[in-house]
Amino acid sequence: MMTRHRTQPTARRHVPRSAVVLGIVVALTAVTGGAAAAVTTTQDDPSRIGATERVTGPRFLSGTDVEVAGNVDGDVYAAGQNVTVSGRVTGDVIAAAQTVTVTGEVDGDVRLAAQSAVVTGTVRRSATIAASSISIAQSGSVKEDLVAAANTISVAGDLGRDARLSVDRLTVAGTIGGDVVYVSDHTAQMRADHVDGSVQHVHPNRTPYRPTAGEAFASWLVGLLYALVALGLITLAAGLLVPRQLTRVADRLRAAPWRAALVGFVTAVAAPLALLLLLVTVIGAPLALTGLLVLLVLTLAAFPYGAFMIGRLILRGRRGPVVTALLGGAVLVVALHIPVLGVLVTVVTIVLGLGAQLLDIADARPWDRAGRRTDVRGGEGIPATPGGAGRI
Repeated sequence: MMTRHRTQPTARRHVPRSAVVLGIVVALTAVTGGAAAAVTTTQDDPSRIGATERVTGPRFLSGTDVEVAGNVDGDVYAAGQNVTVSGRVTGDVIAAAQTVTVTGEVDGDVRLAAQSAVVTGTVRRSATIAASSISIAQSGSVKEDLVAAANTISVAGDLGRDARLSVDRLTVAGTIGGDVVYVSDHTAQMRADHVDGSVQHVHPNRTPYRPTAGEAFASWLVGLLYALVALGLITLAAGLLVPRQLTRVADRLRAAPWRAALVGFVTAVAAPLALLLLLVTVIGAPLALTGLLVLLVLTLAAFPYGAFMIGRLILRGRRGPVVTALLGGAVLVVALHIPVLGVLVTVVTIVLGLGAQLLDIADARPWDRAGRRTDVRGGEGIPATPGGAGRI
C-alpha cells in the first residue's frame, strides 16, 4: 500500500510532550501508590515473581530490581530502579522505573514511565510510554496502537495499528500496520514501504506571540502610570523628609553643571572597574561590597535629585520642594518612557546626579570636621572651631 506523507505546521490536536509525561507519571504514582497501600502482598519477596511461580493478580511489586519471570493471571503494578517482565502477564502492566524491559508476553496493555523503555517481547494490545528513549526491538511487537513521548524512538519490530508520537528523533526500520502521526522538529528516518497507512509530520507551533498595536500601547501606558506613581512617591518623600538636601544638591548642579558632569562620568566609568578589582582580592572584597552598595544608592538617588532640578527649572523656585519634586518627577518619567530619548535622559540623569551628590559630599567633608572649611562667600579658608562654627 502506498504511503501518503502529509506535513502540517501546527499541532492543535496533540498534547505537548511535557504534559503527556507529567500525566502518565502522576497517574502511575496515584494508581500504584494508592493500590499498594490498600493491598498487602503475600509473597516472600515483594520485588520478584519467580519463573516457576503462577500467581493471580493484581500484583504490586517494588524494589531496586523488580522481575516478573513467572505467570501472572491479572494485572501487574511495578515500581523500582529496574523493572523486567520476562514471564507472561494476562492483564495489564503498569510500571515506573529508570529502566523498564519487556521480554515476555503481555496479553493486555502496557503503560510505562521510565528513562529507558525496551520491548523485545510481545504486547498483544496497546502501549502507552513516556521515556527518554523508547525501543521496540526487532524481536518485539505491539499488536495494536503505540502512544509515546520521548527524545528518541526506534521501531525495529512490528506495530499492528497506529502510532501517535511526540518525539525529537524517530527511526522506523520495522513495520507499522496503520497511520503514523508524529510531532517533531526533525523528519523521521523511515521507508515508505514500512508503513501501511499514511505518515503525518506535525511541526511544533513555536511562533512567538506578537502583541497588537493596541496591546503594546496599553502595556506602555500601564508602565508609564506605574513609574509615575513610584517616582512620585519617592520624590514626595524626599521633598518632605530632606528638602534642604534636595535644594543643596540642586544648587551645586546649577552652579557647576560641567564640573558635575565630569565628576559623574568619571565615577560611572571608573568606580565599577575599581570595585571589580577589589572584589577579586580577599582583603578588598568587603570594601568592594560596601562601595558597590554606596554606588547603587547614589545612582538611584540621582533620579529624585534630577526630578527636583527639572521642577526648579520649570517653576523657577516659586513653589515649595514638594510641589517642585512632584512636577519634575512627572516630566522625568514621561521623558524616560519615550523611545531613544529615554536612554539619553537616563544617562544624563545618572551622570549629573552622581556628580552633584559627590561634589556636595566633598563640600560637606564629613571625614574632616576638625579641619578647614571654605567660606562660600569669600572663597577663603577659615579654621573651624571645635564646635563647628568659624569666625569671620
